[in-house]
Parts: sequence; C-alpha cells; structure tokens
Amino acid sequence: MVSPDVQVARVYDPPAPEGGDRVLVDRLWPRGLAKAAAALDDWCRDVAPSTELRRWYGHDPARFAEFARRYRAELAEPAAAKALAGLHTRASRGPLTLLTATKDPTHSQAAVLANLLRGED
Repeated sequence: MVSPDVQVARVYDPPAPEGGDRVLVDRLWPRGLAKAAAALDDWCRDVAPSTELRRWYGHDPARFAEFARRYRAELAEPAAAKALAGLHTRASRGPLTLLTATKDPTHSQAAVLANLLRGED
C-alpha cells in the first residue's frame, strides 16, 4: 500500500502547486492573517491539541517527544478521533498539506498528524 502524500507547511507560506488540499490544524486562527488571504480548503480545529497541552508544550523542542505522546493520546477522544478520520479520508483522495502558524513546523502538531496519516507513527 502506498503511503499518503501528506506535507506540513506554515499557513503564511504560499501554496505549493502539488500540495493538494490545504487544511489548517491549529485551534487558534493565525495572527495577522486575513481569512480571505489564507488560501486554505478547511480549518480542522477539532484535531488540534488542547489548550492545556499547547501551553505546556510552549513549542519547546526538548519537550517534543512527550508532547507527541500526549497529543496522540488526545487524538483518541471522540471529537478529535472523528476529525482525524476525516483527515485520513482526505489524505486517501490525494495530496494533503497540513498547515500551522508555528515558526517550527517540524516540531508541531502538524508534524505528528502527518506522521500518523502516513502510517509512520
């Protein structure tokens, strides 16, 4: 079975021509970005980490492994699981780009989600 084409990008970056559907996976709307200028297909808030987990993590790369473990546990909750299933469906149909506002997308919830959707985690 072929792994789905799932990429991670900053929401502020211009869309890549081969990026497919663009889905924002942050709970909060990105600062300074007009909704009309966002160039996204969907905003999937329910798959974002809880506010408590996001604040605990604080985008500290030293905490990323523990953040990823806790976040995967949160994804088992009903609303998050349903949203994740929707992303699985979307990824199975073609390229998918998960968007986040964080300055370090490789240490973000979008990276954790991309790994899950690709079957790498």
